[in-house]
Amino acid sequence: MSTPRAASTALTGTAFATLLLIALMMGANHVAARLAFNHGVDVVTAVTFRSGVTAAVVTLLVLAYRVPLRLSARHRRALPAIGLLVAVQSLCLYSAVARLPVALALLAFNTYPLWTALWARLVYQHRPEPRVLRAMPVMLLGLALALDVLGAASGLGAAGQWAQIGVGVGFALAAAATFGLALVFTQHEAADLDGRLRTATTMALVGLMAAAAMALQGGPHLPTAPAGWWGLAALTFLYGTAFTIMFTVLPRLGVVGNSAIMNVEPIFALVLAWAILGQSIAPMQVGGGLLVVATVVWLGLARR
Repeated sequence: MSTPRAASTALTGTAFATLLLIALMMGANHVAARLAFNHGVDVVTAVTFRSGVTAAVVTLLVLAYRVPLRLSARHRRALPAIGLLVAVQSLCLYSAVARLPVALALLAFNTYPLWTALWARLVYQHRPEPRVLRAMPVMLLGLALALDVLGAASGLGAAGQWAQIGVGVGFALAAAATFGLALVFTQHEAADLDGRLRTATTMALVGLMAAAAMALQGGPHLPTAPAGWWGLAALTFLYGTAFTIMFTVLPRLGVVGNSAIMNVEPIFALVLAWAILGQSIAPMQVGGGLLVVATVVWLGLARR
């Protein structure tokens, strides 16, 4: 979830490097997740481990910084809804990662700014900003190229390509939609709550919901090979470490935690998935991916 508020200032070299490090770790987290999925771990187990450890780490930060634990009635109503949405988003995104090349799953998920604008319009009657409307066709064009929606790069044709990617793309877009709605609710119902407490609460709720789903399926699906254990350990460590850096380092650097720079995550994932998993995509798809990332970064920087 979102990070502590900080004043928007010019990026220093250290701040820029820190943001890139977080993007690298988040991209690596998803590559590690795919490695775990390839060796017996299921999505619910991965989300349970990741969210539970992250909740514990952020809770320790809340206690260490003596963050006030008071919640208003509005917060108590909003946080369960936000937690449910983030749980659905986490399950859907990992489901997409399990079915698609990691970079393509993250690129489809990166359409969440468009979903955020749509939900803000539908729920709170906020008109989308002109730059969002300008970015929409560009982002959708880039996504169409990245996903090879006509099957030109794969040679499968549109029907064959969608038979391969349709379910994964559906999960990625569902993740983007639910995350966009979670962001809108957070902004309007819980923005005044300390980000550390908000995130600790949300991650705890996500972990509990995932654990309940895991229990209903008969328990965790643990790795069947050493590589799977490495993947499960890495995705948990990378996700928790990235959040810890957001809450301990970025505020001291005076950088907004969800800076647009971190949206280069799919590019890191593309390189890591090629090096570790042997995944590759066609040059046309890489170009489409770069167009999506550039558009999302432009949207983020335009708000600074």
